[in-house]
Amino acid sequence: MTHHTASICVYCGSRMGSDPAYRASAERLGKALAENTWRLVYGAGDVGLMGEVAKAAQDAGADTFGVIPEHLLNWEVGKRDLTSFIVTENMHERKKVMFMNSDAVVVLPGGAGSLDEFFEILTWRQLGLHKKPILLLNVNGFWDPLVGLIDHVIDQGFAEDSLKGFITVVDDTDQAIEALRNALS
Repeated sequence: MTHHTASICVYCGSRMGSDPAYRASAERLGKALAENTWRLVYGAGDVGLMGEVAKAAQDAGADTFGVIPEHLLNWEVGKRDLTSFIVTENMHERKKVMFMNSDAVVVLPGGAGSLDEFFEILTWRQLGLHKKPILLLNVNGFWDPLVGLIDHVIDQGFAEDSLKGFITVVDDTDQAIEALRNALS
């Protein structure tokens, strides 16, 4: 295991999704974290995109920090061979531990859980509770409807234009890594 210079929280699906590009992006991101000596912080699952990003990070020598609530140990198949494996009582505690142990957030494609994690971290940023970079890895336009929704919320007067400035939308893993390097330097 390598000494990490920063910790990157990755939110993503516990499923693979329908586009093979999602899996490829998860694998590339995991490998790139290791190449930059960054630690992966994630939901500790061994399934779906979560499992792919963790396996790729591990295979490339990255430190891995997984956090999973007790009730998901079997469902998400808790990946116990991580550098650090934390079991929490509930989802709220999981999100808090992941946030507290990360320097930046990257959101890969995912479902309701990934959206929940994204909106909580975005809300905390909007409220001034942190200044951590938040990246949407928009693989093949996956997050376009979400970006459109955020634009709609702003257009309809429910948020300031600054809300969009808290998010960096990137189209591929290389752009994500470049954005992280710039934000963390």
